[in-house]
Amino acid sequence: MRKIAAPLLLGAAVLAPAACVPKPPPNTVYVNVAPPKPIEESQGVSPGTSYVWTKGYYRWDGTTYIWVDGGWKRPPRAGAVWISGTWKHSRKGWYWVEGRWS
Repeated sequence: MRKIAAPLLLGAAVLAPAACVPKPPPNTVYVNVAPPKPIEESQGVSPGTSYVWTKGYYRWDGTTYIWVDGGWKRPPRAGAVWISGTWKHSRKGWYWVEGRWS
């Protein structure tokens, strides 16, 4: 029984994390070139106590990466938290996951 259980447990442990990774939408654009390191930005002064800083990021314009400055944004509702967008890598290449309010 141990000879069978050990490989099954090992296989489940290897496959479980892959099952938890969300798949990108079907219309995702993949880029073969890794994005540059993000630019260190100066946030400046918040325009008000209810504003949240949203970090800048690189977007792909079809031929190169273009920096989009961060900025102060007002949350859509009380208690909303900003989750920054991020570049993810898969076997197809790099793809962008939009930032969102949670």
